[in-house]
Amino acid sequence: MSDTPRHEAIMPATLPPAPAVNNTYSYGVRAGDTLHIAGMVAFAADGSIVGEGDITAQVDQALRNMAEVVAAAGGSMDDIVATTTYLVDVADAPVVSAARARWFTGPVKPTHTVAGVAALGRPQFLVEIEATAYLG
Repeated sequence: MSDTPRHEAIMPATLPPAPAVNNTYSYGVRAGDTLHIAGMVAFAADGSIVGEGDITAQVDQALRNMAEVVAAAGGSMDDIVATTTYLVDVADAPVVSAARARWFTGPVKPTHTVAGVAALGRPQFLVEIEATAYLG
C-alpha cells in the first residue's frame, strides 16, 4: 500500500475558508493528475460578494477564483479541460464567452456547457462555474 493519498483537497489561502467549511466541500480535489474544481462564484478573499448585480464582474471573479485553485494545485488555466457554467439568466451567455476568451488563452480551449438555473447558492450570485483540469 502506498503512502501517497489517493486524493487531496486544494484549499487556496486566497479564497475565503468559511463558505467551503460551512458547506463541507473543498474548492478543488486532486485525484492523480485530475483536478476537480467546485463551482466558483464571485467571492472575494474576505468572503464578500464581488459585483452584486454585475454579471461581468461576477464572471471575472469566478474565473479569478478558479485560477487560484488550479495554481494552488500546481497548474494554470491552460490545464483546464472542461467547464460547466450555471447562469440565472442565459441571456448572459455572451458575457461568459467574452470572459472565457480573456482567461483561456492557450491553444486548446476547454469544453464548455451552459445551463440555465432558477437560482444559485445565494440570491446575489448570477453565475457559478465549475471545471476539470488535467495536470499530467
